[in-house]
Parts: sequence; C-alpha cells; structure tokens
Amino acid sequence: MLNPIRFRLLSGLTRVSGAALCPTTTTSAGRYCRHQLRTFSCESARVKVLYDGLCPICVTEIQFLQFLQRKKPEKVDFIDISLPGYDGRKYKDITYDMAMEEMHVIDKEDKVHRGVPAFAVMYSAVGLGWLARLMTWPPVRPFMDKSYAVFARNRLKWTGRGDECKAGRCEIKSEKK
Repeated sequence: MLNPIRFRLLSGLTRVSGAALCPTTTTSAGRYCRHQLRTFSCESARVKVLYDGLCPICVTEIQFLQFLQRKKPEKVDFIDISLPGYDGRKYKDITYDMAMEEMHVIDKEDKVHRGVPAFAVMYSAVGLGWLARLMTWPPVRPFMDKSYAVFARNRLKWTGRGDECKAGRCEIKSEKK
C-alpha cells in the first residue's frame, strides 16, 4: 500500500503538467491525448521545431529526435532557422533573433511554446512523453528553467560562435590561409 506522499509523487509524474503536452482531449484524469496513457506520446501531433542548424549541440539533439521518429516522419517538422530562406512570417512571426534566444516549438494547434515547455512538446511528439512529464513536473521544473536559461544565454559562446552572431545572422567561421 502506498502512503499518501508516495501516491502524490507518483501521480504527479503520470499527470501532464498544464497544456504543454497534447491539449486536445480532456479525461477525468486531466488533459491527455486519448491514447497517451498507454503510449506516452501524441500519435496525431504535428509540431514544428525551430532550431539553429549551426549549433553543434542543437544539431546533435535534432538528429537524435529525427532518429526517434524515423518510422513516422510526419510527426515533427524540423525547421533550420540558420538557412538563408528562413521566414519567420511562416512560423507565427517568430523572427530569427527570437528563435536564437530560446527554443521555439509550434504545436499542431498553432500555439507557440518557448523554453522548457517547447522541449516538453517536442519530446512528447517523438515518443519521449515520460521525459516531457519529468521536465515539467513541479519539483523538477524550476531546476529545468534555470538550467535552460543558463544554456540559452551561453550556447553561442560555448559552441565558439559568440562574435559572428552579435549582429544579424550567424555565419560559419571561414579559415583564412
């Protein structure tokens, strides 16, 4: 038999925190996709992930997520904001500068998620709903928010791209001979 504290902790991990994950169907247990209780993902989710294709850390994560959704590539569109043709008007007016500041994800209902909630939507869409729930779980969420803020503020410097990204678009450093 579970004591009340363990029950609350375990039920907190199984509940979706807010509307960050699949806000389409409401059940008596909270807001879930009809089948999320079994698969921990939203089969019908079609999200757009805006990422910096010149960031090696970001690209590594996107490649991992693409690998996870390889059998159902229609779940997530990965949009590289570093390409010259990126037009924020097509993506809820998210400008290049806005997208460079923090992660942006547009869910299937055209709602924009930023920061940690963006990761939660993205992870849920590729079948990592358990990780999304952990990230948004109230005891863990403040740590995730602070950690992501530090990463977002320093990622250009940490990836060796600080100077060329100060004004306008980032450019790949060319080696002079």
